[in-house]
Amino acid sequence: MIDVAVIGAGPNGLAAAAVAARAGLNVQVYEANETIGGAARTQSLDGSEAKFDLGSAVHPMALQSQAMRELGVHNKVDFIVPELSFAHVLDQGTAYAYKDLDRTVQELGGEDGKYYQKLIAPLVEQIDSLSDTLLNPLLKVPSHPSLLATFALSSLGGMALKNVRSSKYERAAALYAGCAAHVAGGSRGPANAGAGLFLAATAHAKGWPIPRGGSQAISDALAAEATAHGAQIHTGVRVNHIDDLAAQNILFDTSAEEAAKLSAGHLSDQLSSAMSATRRSPGSCLVHFVLSEPVPWSDPALATAGTVHLGGSAAQVGRAERAAARVGSQKPFTIVAQPSLFDDSRVPAGQHVIWAYCHVPLNSPADMSQAIETMIQRAAPEFSDIIHEKHLVNAQELEKQNPALIGGDLSGGTMDLLGSIKRPRISLDPWYLQSKGLYLISSAAPPGPSVHGMGGFLGAKAMLKREFGIKNWKSAK
Repeated sequence: MIDVAVIGAGPNGLAAAAVAARAGLNVQVYEANETIGGAARTQSLDGSEAKFDLGSAVHPMALQSQAMRELGVHNKVDFIVPELSFAHVLDQGTAYAYKDLDRTVQELGGEDGKYYQKLIAPLVEQIDSLSDTLLNPLLKVPSHPSLLATFALSSLGGMALKNVRSSKYERAAALYAGCAAHVAGGSRGPANAGAGLFLAATAHAKGWPIPRGGSQAISDALAAEATAHGAQIHTGVRVNHIDDLAAQNILFDTSAEEAAKLSAGHLSDQLSSAMSATRRSPGSCLVHFVLSEPVPWSDPALATAGTVHLGGSAAQVGRAERAAARVGSQKPFTIVAQPSLFDDSRVPAGQHVIWAYCHVPLNSPADMSQAIETMIQRAAPEFSDIIHEKHLVNAQELEKQNPALIGGDLSGGTMDLLGSIKRPRISLDPWYLQSKGLYLISSAAPPGPSVHGMGGFLGAKAMLKREFGIKNWKSAK
């Protein structure tokens, strides 16, 4: 009998496998794709010599993650941290977010700089404590209640900056709005404001790192930790129902919908229905470009940025995001990552790869490659002349690449305030599916999306405590 079966070998599944294996359990991981990694995979497409990040390319939460730290990922992966974390292109000029907050404030200048510093600095100063709070379930008794109060007040300030005061503090508002727009949908609410603040704070604390070798390096490091302690990983194996597995405990690194389907007959009707009807964020359309040279930005400073935001003012970004959620935007807010500027292992010598995406309606078949190209060309007029290859992955194809990304939703379900708490149910032990041995540990469970492995890390620890009475997984053997 298998002690623990993990379905899905994304970062959360691999983190869970590593925790359970280090506790001395017999762990088997089953991945339907031929390669591990889920949303943290790097591989070629359509015969290209280049290697592309199929999911995320830049990993702000990786350096903040307790799971990544305690499972040795920080020591195994070479994280390259650009000095210019991100830049936001406006119709007139550019706003720069350097890892150095003081430099950022100085570059913003005047009242914009003062507002941005007041908003972000208290969070940067306490980033580790903030990460400990936010990369855990929101219903957990906070370890740092005063910091949580500070964060709540800052979120109100962020909402005011983005939604009300953006015309007065245009550059500061644009920097912040670009971070908030990483959460699809264009929400004006507190959950979106908080997510944007946290992301902005990481840019000035430990930076927005790019893993050498691509996102795959993170998954490979987690897999190495799991297998070093006896876990076995089976790729190209699709599980059709949990009754097919001779396992005492099953951890789902899948969508909530898929977990409900695989567990048919084992969950309460109420929970199964709730999981099957998960509220979804808009989808995404991703385009991989291979270039004959680096992007010829009109502003040369953009060539030093790990990430570039294209979309104009905070108001313009908000309008584009709300349109994208409903019908799509002709001038979409576009996020561009430039990994090969910092890691030349991705493409043949002399070439460059960039990763760009925008939000679209859920499950949209729309080809946004021309709209994204146009957005880039507005800031780099000769961009189209240097495109060597272009690989489109629309929202529907994102789900085909990774079935956990239902309709191209990168969030594992809507990340508004309710969606952040009810994930998939409101509970102090939200990973447990109220049926012995069954746990949801993907981005559909707390603490939600991003490549941090915390869903698997925390879910596996909850499983060890409930099912085996193991409270310290590090010393369980």
